[in-house]
Amino acid sequence: MTTLTTEPMAPLLARLFEEADAAEARPMAELFADLSPEARAGMMTSKTDYLAFYGRMKDEPLPVSRETGRLLYMLARRGRARAIVEFGTSFGISTLHLAAALRDNGGGRLITSEFEPSKVSRARANLEAGGVADLVEIREGDALVTLTTGLPDVIDLVLLDGAKALYPEVLALLQARLAPGAMIVADNADWSPEYLATVRDVDAGWLSVPFGPDVEVSMRLG
Repeated sequence: MTTLTTEPMAPLLARLFEEADAAEARPMAELFADLSPEARAGMMTSKTDYLAFYGRMKDEPLPVSRETGRLLYMLARRGRARAIVEFGTSFGISTLHLAAALRDNGGGRLITSEFEPSKVSRARANLEAGGVADLVEIREGDALVTLTTGLPDVIDLVLLDGAKALYPEVLALLQARLAPGAMIVADNADWSPEYLATVRDVDAGWLSVPFGPDVEVSMRLG
């Protein structure tokens, strides 16, 4: 029996994923009706327009998949993670998986960053409902600012699931603190070729493999 698979966490996650499935069924094009497909793609991959892009998505869950959620829990448990950093909280579905692993590891600290205030509020409520709020610090604002100070000396696991264009910059902020063997999970990593080029460079101290169609799992070599 684990925190992930028992009450209150298991029914909470089941409900949140069902709500996310319903949200994904809505036509996303309505949020970008004034933009061409090319302009929309450009916003998603821009290092300057990401706030505008994700501002339009403020009411969308944008969750990891169920499989990625379980992967996060398994990696954190197997690595006995105590210090985790997440880029992109959204409604907190991935955060709940990671915090559940910390609880079952005996405790720890999860720092997560989200720039949209309404999403921060919803994530806090979900963490309270899941009984893991005491393990999580949500930092509201741009991660390029919020993740520059006050980090653990050693980081065991990182989830990148915010603005895809910023994956290289966020990784650069954290890299010096990554423990040997630290795991990095990047959702929708295919939207950041620059990031993929970095973590697929064995000579630079990385070992990396795709997980499913759009998730990259990487290890910092010691």
